[in-house]
Amino acid sequence: MNLFCDSKMDDAKRRAELYQGSVFIYTPSPGTLKFCKFARELVEEAFRPYDPRTVHKSMPVKKCVEILAELKPNFIHHPRSKEFIRTVLTGRSCELEKTYFDVPRLRTAFPPDYLASGIAYAFHPHRDTWYSAPFSQINWWMPIYEIGPGNCMAFHPRYWEEAVANSSNTYNYYEWNRKSRKNAAQHVKADTRVQPRPQAPLEPDPQLRVVVSVGSLMLFSAAQLHSTVPNTCGLVRYSIDFRTVHLDDVWRKCGAPNIDSACTGTTLRDYLRASDFTRLPEEAVALYLDGTEADFTPSPSAIPASVADAGEPRTGASHS
Repeated sequence: MNLFCDSKMDDAKRRAELYQGSVFIYTPSPGTLKFCKFARELVEEAFRPYDPRTVHKSMPVKKCVEILAELKPNFIHHPRSKEFIRTVLTGRSCELEKTYFDVPRLRTAFPPDYLASGIAYAFHPHRDTWYSAPFSQINWWMPIYEIGPGNCMAFHPRYWEEAVANSSNTYNYYEWNRKSRKNAAQHVKADTRVQPRPQAPLEPDPQLRVVVSVGSLMLFSAAQLHSTVPNTCGLVRYSIDFRTVHLDDVWRKCGAPNIDSACTGTTLRDYLRASDFTRLPEEAVALYLDGTEADFTPSPSAIPASVADAGEPRTGASHS
């Protein structure tokens, strides 16, 4: 795994590197710092008078879940969130006419004995591609408060080229949206929703934990195996993530290799063009249809109403 820091590489070459398993780190910029400040303001207002980073020490878990159930969609749907993403993409030299993004998620990672399921799901090792993500998907992640090795995310580079036995064949994105995504806030003590998981023991080490400062960006492929680090530092982690695809790569169906993903459906209808927030052309999406979309009707809104952290990567699991 190659790790690039503040690379001057153009977007096309960067995407090619990401599709080969590289990770890119960018130190804070005015645009990312403003985005983090905006997110912190929403978080702190929601939890006032408590410190959001230590709320697990002073608030019943049920009340915390109620706050998150309102806070997370508020962040997702806030018109400024999309504007901030456009600014971030511009700062990283992306073509706004060809770069499409899905709405940003506000992620939380609590100490596991407080809340680690449902709306604050702590993700097991997974690839976003197990959750119907396209192989051209790039994940963008940044913390909005300081983090450390005890509350970040981990990559498991051994498995970039090594298949993992998993249950992604049970996952259909359209079915998840219909039945499971909207129920995230109901899963407090345990998360019983069916999600793709490794089906055999993994060796988590060697693992790479990248500790970056507030407003730093981390970019990685949707095919990277990654996980939520068990939060042992005593502070809640809050982070922002979103995902992008480039229209040329969607048309060409290029991206990272598929070595073990067997899910159905596609998340491509979630993506918005950075220049004007319109959807991907339906002709491009049609290249990824597999017949399971027969009962799927696109929402008139370009923004999914869910607050679930499936795939944290949507992982719509990533973002962990």
